[in-house]
Amino acid sequence: MGVAAGPIRVVVAKPGLDGHDRGAKVIARALRDAGMEVIYTGLHQTPEQIVDTALQEDADAIGLSILSGAHNTLFAAVIDLLRERDAEDILVFGGGIIPEADIPLLKEKGVAEIFTPGATTASIVDWVRTNARQAAEA
Repeated sequence: MGVAAGPIRVVVAKPGLDGHDRGAKVIARALRDAGMEVIYTGLHQTPEQIVDTALQEDADAIGLSILSGAHNTLFAAVIDLLRERDAEDILVFGGGIIPEADIPLLKEKGVAEIFTPGATTASIVDWVRTNARQAAEA
């Protein structure tokens, strides 16, 4: 899916019924300002829509933002769909209101990183820049 040439391509998505997207928009802008190509899917996306977008856009990474508490279900659904579609090289990271106790479980399922409130945009940009291409090249 992702390729090593050109700018890093990131799909930023708001899965589920969560209607608060300010944080996702801030991250999308920070990634864009850092030279990445960002595709923001908007609110209320299904895991299928998110994965379809990532595949169509030849994304290197998917950033999921969830504040609704449905992170365990929705993150897992995105990871499962990527596996089904032979697209495990697309890096998945997320953020939002996610309890510390859930982070190890999400990582076991295949989420590469979780950013909780207080994470700086610079740390997220640096992490994506460092890790998105490594996943695609592995």
